[in-house]
Amino acid sequence: MQIGLIGLGKMGGNMRERIRLAGHTVIGYDRNPEVSDVSSLAELVEKLEAPRVVWVMVPAGAATQSVVDELGGLLESGDTVVDGGNSRWTDDEKHAEELGTKGIGFVDAGVSGGVWGLQNGYALMVGGDKEHVERLHPIFEALKPEGPYGYVHAGKVGAGHFSKMVHNGIEYAMMQAYAEGWELLEKVDSVTDVREVFRSWQEGTVIRSWLLDLAVNALDEDEHLERLRGFAQDSGEGRWTVEAAVDNSVPLPAITASLFARFASRQDDSPQMKMIAALRNQFGGHAVEPKE
Repeated sequence: MQIGLIGLGKMGGNMRERIRLAGHTVIGYDRNPEVSDVSSLAELVEKLEAPRVVWVMVPAGAATQSVVDELGGLLESGDTVVDGGNSRWTDDEKHAEELGTKGIGFVDAGVSGGVWGLQNGYALMVGGDKEHVERLHPIFEALKPEGPYGYVHAGKVGAGHFSKMVHNGIEYAMMQAYAEGWELLEKVDSVTDVREVFRSWQEGTVIRSWLLDLAVNALDEDEHLERLRGFAQDSGEGRWTVEAAVDNSVPLPAITASLFARFASRQDDSPQMKMIAALRNQFGGHAVEPKE
């Protein structure tokens, strides 16, 4: 299968490679000419055979809107656009309507896997009409982990990004729990090897997880996280999850508290946020702030 891919950063670049390894043709475009296969969106569309599929992996908001607008003027009826970034689900409904007036299909794909996706595969939560989603099955199969799981057609347009938003909200709460436990262990005098305590939890315990494995990786690199400032950004999905909970009258005390804890990290040097920052760097390659 042939596909265009826009945005070749940490996620997009690895996705291009994984899709190619599965035997498909990927034409990639990025503003950075050193990684791009073509010089413009127009050239990308020109090189694709109709009916075209173009997958967008750029930051949510204005950047995604700009690309969708440009693609709307370049693509033809019967083509399909996939938004695989972290867009808000309400934007998906808008984009589907805008492109639909021109006969262009739209699919939203929540993608999880971070910088490890090339090696391990990506979990995919997809929203859109059945006819548009089914066209993309070969690409979904190439991207997802081996085995029966890792891909779901979650529902209509917006369902993919809504599912990914909830996934990230849960991720916030899980990271916060590990961070609080780590800080308490570091605080007491009786525990003399916190890193090895975390390592001992990796097998046989009910709290073992990939996030725990990444926490151990981070502690192996910096045993007491002394090189990090206790500051952790939030990328938007946590806020949207809490807002959706309010709109739907669903109590989310753990996720909400974890979001507010990140706000608190901007006020002073939080030990817990050192672990949050370390974990975000481990799974997603997100930037950390070194301690001055």
